[in-house]
Amino acid sequence: VQLQESGGGSVQAGGSLRLSCAAAPYATRNSYVMGWFRQVPGKEREWVATIDSTGDIEYRDNVKGRFTISLDNAQSNLILQMSRLIPEDTAMYYCAAECRWFFAFSCDKFGRGTQVTVSS
Repeated sequence: VQLQESGGGSVQAGGSLRLSCAAAPYATRNSYVMGWFRQVPGKEREWVATIDSTGDIEYRDNVKGRFTISLDNAQSNLILQMSRLIPEDTAMYYCAAECRWFFAFSCDKFGRGTQVTVSS
């Protein structure tokens, strides 16, 4: 099942954006790990935030306090609420499923991405 992101766009520094990803059927399983990644051209894709079926949530250091990952009540949409955006947050953002922590955070399924551009 293809993951599909939405909600990207252009915003000025200090602004907010809300990304959404159709998460079914992955988030309706008894056990799941999902997350958001981002990638800038010429750099490796990096994880941004993760959430699992136990309720455990992780953020990379440079988004802590500014980004919030969540699932809606129906477990059908994975949300990334981004606030106090800075130009360094500019990237293509990807929803990911079938993930795991094993030395590093990796996932088997990715969406096609949604572009986030933050201007100064």
